[in-house]
Amino acid sequence: MDQWVTQLRKGLVEFCLLRALSGGRTYGYGLARRLRGLQALAFTESTVYPALARLAEEQLVAVTERSSSQGPPRRYLSLTAKGKKRLAQMDTYWREVGRDLQSLQETLLPEDGNG
Repeated sequence: MDQWVTQLRKGLVEFCLLRALSGGRTYGYGLARRLRGLQALAFTESTVYPALARLAEEQLVAVTERSSSQGPPRRYLSLTAKGKKRLAQMDTYWREVGRDLQSLQETLLPEDGNG
């Protein structure tokens, strides 16, 4: 079971990051802290930051630096038009998967133990 959960979490990182960024611009640490609070997903900074770098490289996320009165400059993140399009595609697929899983669950009869 542990391997399955690990693979599911890995597959959801990009989707969750884009979903979290859909609420507007935020800085990296704030985003990582927010995702760390999602216990079932168990995201850590070592998961979030490399994934954000990949999303920025793919031009799905824009990164801008702003000076901070509390230390080094903060890197603010926001979705690009390409990122919004990818998120819309992921949302559509996620709904399809959910419908299919629900349909599968409804059509399967519980085993009666006689076979």
